[in-house]
Amino acid sequence: MDASDSPHIGRRTVLAGAGAAVAALVVGGRALASSSPTGTTTSSTSAYPQAGALPAGLTERQLAGQRVIYSYPGHTPPASLLKKIGAGEVAGVIFFAENITSAKQLATVVKQLEKANRSSPVRLPLLLMTDQEGGRVRRLPGAPALSEKQIGLASDPVAAAKEAGTGAGKNLAGAGLNLNLAPVLDVYRKTGDFTDQAERSYGTNAAQVGKLGAAFITAQQHTLVAATAKHFPGLGAASAHQNTDLGPVTLTQSLTTLRSVDEAPYKQAVAAGTQLVMLSWAVYPALDAHRPAGLSAAVVKELRTHVGFEGVTITDALEAKAISHTLTTGDRALLAAEAGMDLLLCSSREVSQGESAVTSLSTALHNKTLPPTPFHDAATRVTALRAALR
Repeated sequence: MDASDSPHIGRRTVLAGAGAAVAALVVGGRALASSSPTGTTTSSTSAYPQAGALPAGLTERQLAGQRVIYSYPGHTPPASLLKKIGAGEVAGVIFFAENITSAKQLATVVKQLEKANRSSPVRLPLLLMTDQEGGRVRRLPGAPALSEKQIGLASDPVAAAKEAGTGAGKNLAGAGLNLNLAPVLDVYRKTGDFTDQAERSYGTNAAQVGKLGAAFITAQQHTLVAATAKHFPGLGAASAHQNTDLGPVTLTQSLTTLRSVDEAPYKQAVAAGTQLVMLSWAVYPALDAHRPAGLSAAVVKELRTHVGFEGVTITDALEAKAISHTLTTGDRALLAAEAGMDLLLCSSREVSQGESAVTSLSTALHNKTLPPTPFHDAATRVTALRAALR
């Protein structure tokens, strides 16, 4: 996603006790359980069910909604979004700097969303997310202050990565959010490359990138905020002008290089228990010469089988210009779901974009254009994640 959406608010105070919470993690994104500072697991007091199974009796539109992340313009969630949440047709919401004016306003927004969600038949927490990578890419001010590149160059990079992960988690949890679209695991090649421009990479060494990414993930998820490793299989080879937000990008490294360099950090992220992986919109001819990664069944299979990830996959911004301009939102949603993507990120700041994605998925489910078994499997992975973040 574009790194240009800068923060402009004061940080909300971290919720009391957030620093004491830790998580028992299951590899592949299947469980997060709170525990006491002494390490004794405690049961949640939430009214939400702890199981991740899909609720019975959901309509096709509600099932489709479990796979769509919405966004909205301005400072106040529109009534149309609140209605969709209450109807059980929304999996979560992504926030940008333009959505936030103050700590008090952000708290009010989260309460509005949660109130609407209490009417939902799904009865699971919403996925409330943002991009809090560190350095220049922060939607909320405050931790983590260091960029990934600064962490990679620190005297004790692992300690710095842990501190950044903890800081990001506490910051987001204090704002009422439960999911971070970070860390970036791109292994950049040259100074000034696309990923390096905003210092969004830990470095040029794949093993080091994986180690620091895993440290960030583990530390953040101990605060009960889910982590997202991105952008699989890697944008590190992208040159300065290869930005998938702005146009098509093709990265031509060999399969050997993809696996030994670009994909390598993801194995460490999976071992650390990352809850989500975001796929890029670049085309990788070594895996699929025709479709961007987030629309490619071959690339999703690479993540599932070669890397061994069992958690939730999420697209990058569904409106990105890397995807052919001839494809509508509905087309993009359908192709991503067919490829095996679990969550679709509708981040254009228009509620209608999310509605179009839900309509496309529900119609395809009804017509069996999308087979029901893999569709339900994807929705179940998402509901398991939501249950884990109770």
